[in-house]
Amino acid sequence: MNFFLIPLLSLTLALGACSDDGDDTVDPDNNQTELPDITGYPIVGTDQTTFYGDATIISEPSASDAFYGQNAHYPGNMPQYVDNGDGTATDMVTGLMWQSSFDHNGDGEINYSDKKTYAEILEMLEAGVSFAGYDDWRLPSIKEQYSLILFSGKDISGYEGSSTDDLTPFINTDIFDFAYGDLDAGERLIDMQCATTNVYVGSDIETMVFGVNFADGRIKGYGTTMMGEDKAFNYLLVRGNESYGINQFVDNGDGTVSDQATGLMWMQDDSGEGMSWEEALALAESKEFAGHSDWRLPDAKELQSLVDYTRSPNTTNSAAIDPLFNCTEITNEAGQSDYGFYWSSTTHANWTESNEGAWGAYVSFGRAMGNMQMPSGPPMKSTEASGRRLPPPPLGNNFKSGNANWVDVHGAGAQRSDPKSGDPSVYAEGHGPQGDAVRIYNYVRLVRNID
Repeated sequence: MNFFLIPLLSLTLALGACSDDGDDTVDPDNNQTELPDITGYPIVGTDQTTFYGDATIISEPSASDAFYGQNAHYPGNMPQYVDNGDGTATDMVTGLMWQSSFDHNGDGEINYSDKKTYAEILEMLEAGVSFAGYDDWRLPSIKEQYSLILFSGKDISGYEGSSTDDLTPFINTDIFDFAYGDLDAGERLIDMQCATTNVYVGSDIETMVFGVNFADGRIKGYGTTMMGEDKAFNYLLVRGNESYGINQFVDNGDGTVSDQATGLMWMQDDSGEGMSWEEALALAESKEFAGHSDWRLPDAKELQSLVDYTRSPNTTNSAAIDPLFNCTEITNEAGQSDYGFYWSSTTHANWTESNEGAWGAYVSFGRAMGNMQMPSGPPMKSTEASGRRLPPPPLGNNFKSGNANWVDVHGAGAQRSDPKSGDPSVYAEGHGPQGDAVRIYNYVRLVRNID
């Protein structure tokens, strides 16, 4: 599991004002911002404008070239925010208003003292939160929180430096006051996980809360405790458009399903077999089905919109998707009947220059497996500021050969990434500190815009 600090925190809620980089929509009579009249589930584009090949940046491919049809070819609804000048920002695509700073205690710094345990967050909301003249703030759902992610960011996994000057997070830092994890408190820079209302229904490890990490560009399920201690999360509260994230599926009777909330039409069946990222793009661009020839590979945010977080292999014996859709069954790394990872058209770029485009974002509609059999690490340490124990640093890819312990480490509905090509056997014991399963040959579900 990802490691968190567990600070002792105040329940005080305060935010520093952000710089005003957008047009104000403030009502001069009551000094409150008018939300745009938006309902439904319009998906914000990923902000990915760079073109990638198997590993590196490439020039824009033409329709006859390899790698045509990737995310940058289909930008979708471009992100558009308004800084309201009062510690809030309005998303003009979704109609949601957000707190615009992670500085929750108002001390002018974003650090581990701004975090709360999941129980503290829920208690704070139960008591009521009044901020910027509004008292209808709520903790976002995973789909609301994910609307803020931007894949113009660069994953910092593997980064061992301390300077963040050349790093790019997965959130608009012109609008949102953001900082990486607090090294001075013993955190890693990657520790910027934001809690949501979605608790994983299929967890067989412990209670896991789905969160968006704006430092590494992923959705994962994070345990609320570790070694008997409560873990701490960051968060942003939201208000407005209470219909956001709610699908309105219609079976068209021709092998397609329309979502009237998002304006997207989906193929009811998946590809039936796994394939590389390049092959997935080629399949999408050549597909003719149900009288349409404009099918494409969905971007990461479009694909995540399909997840039904009330379903899982453990609890409903199904993929985490509406039963209108068909998912190919697989046998996972633990020998369980399961469902696969699905490619998106989005590159999950890394901070390295030589290999920055080698991984593509996928969404797991089955278990998000990880090999948790790791060697013993250094002992827990304490921090003077919190008085609590902190986890040891991650141990990388150092797993015990032959003693795999494959578990559903991050949950159906996680968004992670795989190499776009290569030999999956190279990763037979997993990858990264949670031993993420790496399959490379992933499944495909195609999408198009409703006419």
